[in-house]
This record gives sequence, structure tokens and C-alpha cells, in this order.
Amino acid sequence: MTDAPEITLPSYDLTGKVALVTGATSGLGRRFALVLAKAGASVAITGRRLDRLDTLKAEIETMGGKTLAVELDVTNTDSIKACVDATEKGLGPVNILVNNAGMNVEALPHEVTPEGYDIMFDTNVRGSFFMAQAVGTRMIAREEGGRIINIASIGAFTQLPGLTIYTMTKAAVAMMTKSLAKEWARKQINVNAMCPGFIETELNADWFHTEGGQRQIKSFPRRRLGVESDLDGILLLLASDHSRFITGSLFTADDGQSL
Repeated sequence: MTDAPEITLPSYDLTGKVALVTGATSGLGRRFALVLAKAGASVAITGRRLDRLDTLKAEIETMGGKTLAVELDVTNTDSIKACVDATEKGLGPVNILVNNAGMNVEALPHEVTPEGYDIMFDTNVRGSFFMAQAVGTRMIAREEGGRIINIASIGAFTQLPGLTIYTMTKAAVAMMTKSLAKEWARKQINVNAMCPGFIETELNADWFHTEGGQRQIKSFPRRRLGVESDLDGILLLLASDHSRFITGSLFTADDGQSL
């Protein structure tokens, strides 16, 4: 009779890792930064609203985390380069990128302006690509691999009323994820995407408390919204070494909303 193999349960300790989170001034990005810091990573928190970054920085430091606040406009490639430079100078080489920065201009398809269209694609698609490129290029040069986590949406593969351009951008992010995963597979860079459903954040809370928002919630299979903590497990899995066998995957977390 042979001894049973030893089983070690996963630990998502990220001590010694450096994570960079874009769009960390509010919503999911803010939550991602806090969770990664709690798991032990040194975290570069980035965005355009410096006052909010300072508040988040203080919160992370209060709980014993190491962090750096860096101004970033993902629509500007010079800003992207400067952000990655500052992160690596202040914290060290980036091992984990959470490509979260994104936005939406609310308009029906026949009301979308060229300016609104351009800013959504510049932020959600162009910004995500060049952010991944900036971090990925350095990962390749170091020959140490890394983790890139893009934030897409269930809108990448299902129609969402009133969000035509937004869903177009998220579909692009999903295909970008799969393409970069294939291109960089032998560079040991794992590229995956999280595709959340409707989760209540400060950005959408007002809508979901309206009569129309309540009707939308009642149309969901479980008649509820997600909360930011519902994504913690997927984030930690994809950021950790336990995702070594996962790349090019689109992780749906929507409580069945897209069914």
C-alpha cells in the first residue's frame, strides 16, 4: 500500500510581486489594488485623479501594504511609458498588470458622436493594448514572464441595451487577450481577461436605484447585482502562480446574467 500523495492547498500569497493597476481611482480598480496589496504585492495605483490616488495610498499603507501612486492617462502613450518607468523605479519590475482603466459614454446608437466613439475606443482598446505592450515588452526583455489581466465585460459576447459602443470595445479587449496570450505564450506571459456582469460600484449606483435600474435588476436570473468582492477570487487566481496553466481565457463572473 503506497502512501497517499501530499496535497498542498493553494495559497495566494503575492509577497515579492509588483502589481500595476490602471484606473485605480474608483470602482473595481480600487478594489483590485486593495486586494492585491492585502495579498502581499507591492502595488502601483494609477489614474488621472491624484487626490483619489492619495486617499487609496493612505488606506493601503494603513493596512501595512507597500504602494506607489502614479498619474496615468492611458490614452497617451508617453504617459503610459512614464507610468511604467516610475513604477519600476519605485517598486521594481512589474510582474502583474491589471488592465482595468475603461469608460463609457451613455448614448443610444443613433446618438453616438464621433467624439464619444473615439474616446471610448482610445481608452478601452487603444489604452489597454499599449499598456499591455509597455509592460509585456519589459517582461520579455527580463525573460521572467508575468501575468496580464485585462478587464473586459459580459458585453464582450452578449448584447447590452444602450451600450453598443461599449460592448464593441470589450469584444475587442477579449480578442486582444486571446491574441496576446498566443503571441506571448513562449515568453511565459499569461494573458487572461475577467468578464464581469453588472456589479454595483459608485459609477453605476445612481442608475440602479432608479425605477429603470430596479427593473433591470429584476430581469436578472437571481434578481440581484454583484458586489466588488465577488471578483476577488478570480483576481487572485489569475495574479498568482496557480494560474501557470491558464492563458488566453475569458473568465465570466456574472451570476448568470448573460444566460
